[in-house]
Amino acid sequence: MPSPRTVHARPGDRVLITGSPRPPSRRRRPARFGEPGLAWLLLLPSVVVFALFVFWPLGRTLYLSVHGNDIFGASSAYVGGEHYREMLSAEFGKVLATTALFTLFSVVPAILGALLVVLLLEARIRGVRALRTAFALPFAFSVATASVIFAVIYNPAIGVANGVLGSLGIDRVNWLTDPSIALPAVSAATVWMNFGYNILVLSAGVAAISPEVVEAARLDGATGWQLASRITVPLLSPQLFFLVVVSTIHALQSFGQIHILTKGGPDQATTTLVYSIYEKAFAFGSSDFGAASAQAVVLLVIMLACTAVQFGILERRVHYR
Repeated sequence: MPSPRTVHARPGDRVLITGSPRPPSRRRRPARFGEPGLAWLLLLPSVVVFALFVFWPLGRTLYLSVHGNDIFGASSAYVGGEHYREMLSAEFGKVLATTALFTLFSVVPAILGALLVVLLLEARIRGVRALRTAFALPFAFSVATASVIFAVIYNPAIGVANGVLGSLGIDRVNWLTDPSIALPAVSAATVWMNFGYNILVLSAGVAAISPEVVEAARLDGATGWQLASRITVPLLSPQLFFLVVVSTIHALQSFGQIHILTKGGPDQATTTLVYSIYEKAFAFGSSDFGAASAQAVVLLVIMLACTAVQFGILERRVHYR
Protein backbone atom coordinates (compact mmCIF):
# COMPACT_ATOMS: atom_id res chain seq x y z
CA MET A 1 0.00 0.00 0.00
CA PRO A 2 1.53 3.31 -1.01
CA SER A 3 2.14 5.98 1.60
CA PRO A 4 -0.03 9.11 1.64
CA ARG A 5 2.74 11.06 -0.07
CA THR A 6 3.23 8.53 -2.96
CA VAL A 7 2.17 10.12 -6.27
CA HIS A 8 1.53 8.31 -9.62
CA ALA A 9 0.78 10.76 -12.41
CA ARG A 10 1.51 11.36 -16.03
CA PRO A 11 2.96 14.54 -17.42
CA GLY A 12 0.31 17.24 -17.66
CA ASP A 13 -1.98 15.77 -14.95
CA ARG A 14 -3.01 17.91 -11.99
CA VAL A 15 -1.89 16.42 -8.77
CA LEU A 16 -3.34 17.03 -5.29
CA ILE A 17 -0.82 16.23 -2.66
CA THR A 18 -2.26 15.15 0.66
CA GLY A 19 -0.47 15.05 3.96
CA SER A 20 2.07 17.50 5.27
CA PRO A 21 5.77 17.19 5.42
CA ARG A 22 7.42 16.74 8.73
CA PRO A 23 8.55 20.04 10.22
CA PRO A 24 12.28 20.44 10.30
CA SER A 25 13.71 19.49 13.59
CA ARG A 26 14.78 22.45 15.70
CA ARG A 27 17.86 22.10 17.75
CA ARG A 28 17.43 23.37 21.27
CA ARG A 29 19.98 25.93 22.28
CA PRO A 30 21.74 24.92 25.44
CA ALA A 31 20.56 27.05 28.37
CA ARG A 32 23.20 29.38 29.65
CA PHE A 33 22.85 29.01 33.34
CA GLY A 34 25.94 31.10 33.93
CA GLU A 35 24.51 34.47 32.78
CA PRO A 36 22.19 35.13 35.79
CA GLY A 37 24.89 33.95 38.14
CA LEU A 38 27.43 36.24 36.50
CA ALA A 39 25.01 39.18 36.77
CA TRP A 40 24.46 38.60 40.49
CA LEU A 41 28.20 38.19 40.97
CA LEU A 42 28.84 41.57 39.36
CA LEU A 43 26.10 43.17 41.46
CA LEU A 44 27.32 41.60 44.69
CA PRO A 45 29.85 44.34 45.64
CA SER A 46 27.23 47.08 45.22
CA VAL A 47 24.63 45.06 47.12
CA VAL A 48 27.07 44.51 49.99
CA VAL A 49 27.98 48.22 50.14
CA PHE A 50 24.33 49.29 50.12
CA ALA A 51 23.43 46.67 52.71
CA LEU A 52 26.20 47.73 55.09
CA PHE A 53 25.98 51.49 54.69
CA VAL A 54 22.36 52.15 53.70
CA PHE A 55 19.90 49.37 54.47
CA TRP A 56 21.37 48.24 57.79
CA PRO A 57 21.73 51.79 59.23
CA LEU A 58 18.21 52.63 58.05
CA GLY A 59 16.75 49.53 59.64
CA ARG A 60 18.73 50.14 62.84
CA THR A 61 17.50 53.74 62.96
CA LEU A 62 13.88 52.65 62.62
CA TYR A 63 14.43 50.08 65.37
CA LEU A 64 16.01 52.58 67.76
CA SER A 65 13.30 55.18 67.11
CA VAL A 66 10.69 52.95 68.74
CA HIS A 67 12.85 51.75 71.64
CA GLY A 68 14.16 53.41 74.75
CA ASN A 69 17.77 53.30 75.87
CA ASP A 70 19.76 53.33 79.06
CA ILE A 71 22.38 55.87 80.12
CA PHE A 72 24.98 54.06 78.03
CA GLY A 73 22.85 54.24 74.87
CA ALA A 74 21.94 50.55 74.70
CA SER A 75 18.38 49.94 73.48
CA SER A 76 15.95 48.79 76.14
CA ALA A 77 12.16 48.52 76.22
CA TYR A 78 9.84 49.08 73.31
CA VAL A 79 8.21 52.53 73.58
CA GLY A 80 6.28 52.70 70.32
CA GLY A 81 5.71 56.23 69.09
CA GLU A 82 6.73 57.93 72.34
CA HIS A 83 9.79 59.58 70.77
CA TYR A 84 7.66 60.89 67.92
CA ARG A 85 5.07 62.31 70.33
CA GLU A 86 7.85 64.15 72.16
CA MET A 87 8.56 66.06 68.96
CA LEU A 88 5.10 67.66 69.10
CA SER A 89 6.49 70.57 71.07
CA ALA A 90 7.30 74.22 70.55
CA GLU A 91 11.00 73.50 70.89
CA PHE A 92 11.01 71.02 68.03
CA GLY A 93 8.80 73.36 66.00
CA LYS A 94 11.49 76.03 66.37
CA VAL A 95 14.08 73.53 65.14
CA LEU A 96 11.98 72.80 62.04
CA ALA A 97 11.47 76.52 61.38
CA THR A 98 15.22 77.16 61.71
CA THR A 99 15.92 74.30 59.32
CA ALA A 100 13.48 75.69 56.77
CA LEU A 101 14.92 79.22 56.99
CA PHE A 102 18.49 77.96 56.76
CA THR A 103 17.60 75.92 53.65
CA LEU A 104 15.89 78.91 52.06
CA PHE A 105 18.69 81.35 52.89
CA SER A 106 21.44 79.05 51.64
CA VAL A 107 19.86 77.48 48.52
CA VAL A 108 18.11 80.35 46.73
CA PRO A 109 20.92 82.98 46.86
CA ALA A 110 23.58 80.42 45.92
CA ILE A 111 21.73 79.31 42.78
CA LEU A 112 20.48 82.72 41.67
CA GLY A 113 23.86 84.33 42.36
CA ALA A 114 25.69 81.64 40.40
CA LEU A 115 23.24 82.00 37.51
CA LEU A 116 23.78 85.76 37.43
CA VAL A 117 27.56 85.38 37.47
CA VAL A 118 27.49 82.76 34.69
CA LEU A 119 25.32 85.00 32.51
CA LEU A 120 27.65 87.95 33.10
CA LEU A 121 30.69 85.83 32.31
CA GLU A 122 29.20 85.02 28.91
CA ALA A 123 29.98 88.58 27.87
CA ARG A 124 33.05 88.86 25.70
CA ILE A 125 35.44 90.52 28.11
CA ARG A 126 39.12 90.10 28.75
CA GLY A 127 40.23 87.75 31.48
CA VAL A 128 36.96 85.83 31.55
CA ARG A 129 38.81 82.56 32.21
CA ALA A 130 40.55 84.03 35.24
CA LEU A 131 37.20 85.28 36.54
CA ARG A 132 35.64 81.86 36.10
CA THR A 133 38.50 80.29 38.04
CA ALA A 134 38.17 82.87 40.81
CA PHE A 135 34.43 82.35 41.18
CA ALA A 136 34.82 78.56 41.14
CA LEU A 137 37.59 78.67 43.77
CA PRO A 138 35.28 78.06 46.80
CA PHE A 139 34.64 74.57 45.46
CA ALA A 140 38.24 73.68 46.38
CA PHE A 141 37.73 74.45 50.09
CA SER A 142 36.44 71.89 52.55
CA VAL A 143 33.61 72.74 54.91
CA ALA A 144 35.99 72.90 57.88
CA THR A 145 38.45 75.19 56.11
CA ALA A 146 35.75 77.53 54.84
CA SER A 147 34.13 77.64 58.28
CA VAL A 148 37.41 78.63 59.94
CA ILE A 149 37.88 81.36 57.33
CA PHE A 150 34.44 82.79 58.07
CA ALA A 151 35.03 82.51 61.80
CA VAL A 152 37.93 84.93 61.28
CA ILE A 153 35.87 87.15 58.96
CA TYR A 154 33.05 87.35 61.52
CA ASN A 155 35.37 88.02 64.46
CA PRO A 156 33.90 91.06 66.24
CA ALA A 157 37.29 92.59 67.03
CA ILE A 158 39.60 91.85 64.09
CA GLY A 159 37.19 90.48 61.48
CA VAL A 160 37.02 91.82 57.94
CA ALA A 161 33.23 92.15 58.07
CA ASN A 162 33.27 94.62 60.95
CA GLY A 163 36.28 96.33 59.44
CA VAL A 164 34.29 97.09 56.29
CA LEU A 165 31.32 98.28 58.34
CA GLY A 166 33.60 100.50 60.45
CA SER A 167 35.03 102.15 57.32
CA LEU A 168 31.45 102.99 56.34
CA GLY A 169 30.68 104.49 59.74
CA ILE A 170 28.47 101.57 60.84
CA ASP A 171 28.70 100.10 64.32
CA ARG A 172 30.19 96.67 64.81
CA VAL A 173 27.92 93.65 64.54
CA ASN A 174 28.08 90.48 66.64
CA TRP A 175 27.69 88.21 63.67
CA LEU A 176 27.73 84.88 65.51
CA THR A 177 26.44 85.85 68.96
CA ASP A 178 23.37 87.88 68.02
CA PRO A 179 20.32 85.54 67.71
CA SER A 180 18.79 87.69 64.97
CA ILE A 181 21.95 87.72 62.81
CA ALA A 182 23.62 84.37 63.49
CA LEU A 183 21.43 82.31 61.13
CA PRO A 184 21.82 84.67 58.12
CA ALA A 185 25.57 84.83 58.84
CA VAL A 186 25.94 81.04 58.79
CA SER A 187 23.73 80.89 55.70
CA ALA A 188 25.97 83.44 53.95
CA ALA A 189 28.99 81.25 54.68
CA THR A 190 27.13 78.26 53.26
CA VAL A 191 26.26 80.23 50.12
CA TRP A 192 29.94 80.98 49.59
CA MET A 193 30.84 77.30 50.08
CA ASN A 194 28.32 76.15 47.45
CA PHE A 195 28.94 78.99 45.03
CA GLY A 196 31.87 77.41 43.23
CA TYR A 197 30.09 74.12 42.58
CA ASN A 198 27.04 75.93 41.21
CA ILE A 199 29.27 77.99 38.92
CA LEU A 200 30.90 74.85 37.53
CA VAL A 201 27.60 73.09 36.85
CA LEU A 202 25.99 76.11 35.17
CA SER A 203 29.12 76.89 33.16
CA ALA A 204 29.11 73.34 31.82
CA GLY A 205 25.46 73.79 30.88
CA VAL A 206 26.17 77.02 29.02
CA ALA A 207 29.06 75.37 27.16
CA ALA A 208 26.68 72.63 26.00
CA ILE A 209 24.25 75.09 24.38
CA SER A 210 24.46 74.91 20.61
CA PRO A 211 26.11 78.03 19.13
CA GLU A 212 23.70 77.81 16.18
CA VAL A 213 20.74 78.37 18.50
CA VAL A 214 22.35 81.46 20.04
CA GLU A 215 23.37 82.81 16.66
CA ALA A 216 19.87 82.30 15.28
CA ALA A 217 18.41 84.21 18.22
CA ARG A 218 20.85 87.06 17.64
CA LEU A 219 19.92 87.21 13.97
CA ASP A 220 16.29 87.52 15.04
CA GLY A 221 17.24 90.56 17.10
CA ALA A 222 17.56 89.03 20.59
CA THR A 223 20.22 90.78 22.66
CA GLY A 224 21.11 91.13 26.32
CA TRP A 225 18.24 90.28 28.64
CA GLN A 226 16.08 88.76 25.88
CA LEU A 227 18.84 86.35 24.89
CA ALA A 228 19.44 85.37 28.50
CA SER A 229 15.80 84.98 29.56
CA ARG A 230 14.43 83.32 26.42
CA ILE A 231 17.36 81.22 25.27
CA THR A 232 20.05 80.65 27.87
CA VAL A 233 17.99 80.23 31.04
CA PRO A 234 15.40 77.84 29.49
CA LEU A 235 18.21 75.71 28.06
CA LEU A 236 19.86 75.72 31.50
CA SER A 237 16.72 74.38 33.18
CA PRO A 238 18.10 70.80 33.55
CA GLN A 239 21.16 72.12 35.40
CA LEU A 240 19.05 74.50 37.51
CA PHE A 241 16.67 71.69 38.44
CA PHE A 242 19.58 69.48 39.41
CA LEU A 243 21.08 72.21 41.59
CA VAL A 244 17.76 72.90 43.33
CA VAL A 245 17.30 69.24 44.28
CA VAL A 246 20.91 68.59 45.30
CA SER A 247 21.36 71.90 47.13
CA THR A 248 18.18 71.36 49.13
CA ILE A 249 19.37 67.94 50.27
CA HIS A 250 22.80 69.31 51.18
CA ALA A 251 21.28 72.21 53.12
CA LEU A 252 19.06 69.86 55.12
CA GLN A 253 22.15 67.78 55.95
CA SER A 254 24.47 70.70 56.80
CA PHE A 255 26.38 70.26 60.03
CA GLY A 256 30.06 71.26 59.85
CA GLN A 257 29.71 75.03 59.44
CA ILE A 258 27.05 75.21 62.16
CA HIS A 259 29.18 73.22 64.59
CA ILE A 260 32.33 75.26 63.95
CA LEU A 261 30.78 78.72 63.80
CA THR A 262 27.96 78.72 66.38
CA LYS A 263 27.46 75.22 67.85
CA GLY A 264 23.74 75.68 67.41
CA GLY A 265 23.60 78.96 69.31
CA PRO A 266 23.04 81.58 70.38
CA ASP A 267 19.86 80.56 72.15
CA GLN A 268 19.39 77.72 69.59
CA ALA A 269 19.07 80.28 66.80
CA THR A 270 21.10 78.07 64.46
CA THR A 271 20.03 74.66 65.73
CA THR A 272 18.85 72.84 62.63
CA LEU A 273 17.40 69.35 62.58
CA VAL A 274 20.74 67.69 61.89
CA TYR A 275 22.39 69.58 64.72
CA SER A 276 19.52 68.67 67.04
CA ILE A 277 20.12 65.01 66.19
CA TYR A 278 23.78 65.47 67.09
CA GLU A 279 22.88 67.11 70.40
CA LYS A 280 20.47 64.30 71.31
CA ALA A 281 22.87 61.52 70.46
CA PHE A 282 26.41 62.74 71.17
CA ALA A 283 26.78 66.31 72.51
CA PHE A 284 27.50 67.01 76.18
CA GLY A 285 27.67 63.31 77.04
CA SER A 286 24.13 62.67 75.83
CA SER A 287 23.22 59.22 74.53
CA ASP A 288 19.51 59.53 73.78
CA PHE A 289 19.77 57.47 70.61
CA GLY A 290 16.04 56.75 70.54
CA ALA A 291 15.00 60.40 70.30
CA ALA A 292 17.85 61.13 67.87
CA SER A 293 16.80 58.23 65.66
CA ALA A 294 13.20 59.44 65.62
CA GLN A 295 14.38 62.88 64.51
CA ALA A 296 16.55 61.23 61.85
CA VAL A 297 13.47 59.43 60.51
CA VAL A 298 11.63 62.77 60.38
CA LEU A 299 14.58 64.29 58.51
CA LEU A 300 14.46 61.45 55.98
CA VAL A 301 10.73 61.98 55.45
CA ILE A 302 11.27 65.73 54.97
CA MET A 303 13.98 65.16 52.37
CA LEU A 304 11.85 62.64 50.49
CA ALA A 305 8.86 65.00 50.59
CA CYS A 306 10.91 67.97 49.35
CA THR A 307 12.39 65.90 46.54
CA ALA A 308 8.97 64.56 45.52
CA VAL A 309 7.47 68.07 45.46
CA GLN A 310 10.38 69.41 43.43
CA PHE A 311 10.07 66.59 40.90
CA GLY A 312 6.32 67.01 40.74
CA ILE A 313 6.35 70.79 40.22
CA LEU A 314 9.69 71.90 38.83
CA GLU A 315 10.45 69.02 36.47
CA ARG A 316 7.49 70.02 34.29
CA ARG A 317 9.32 73.25 33.45
CA VAL A 318 12.55 71.54 32.50
CA HIS A 319 13.45 71.63 28.80
CA TYR A 320 15.55 68.58 27.98
CA ARG A 321 17.44 68.91 24.73
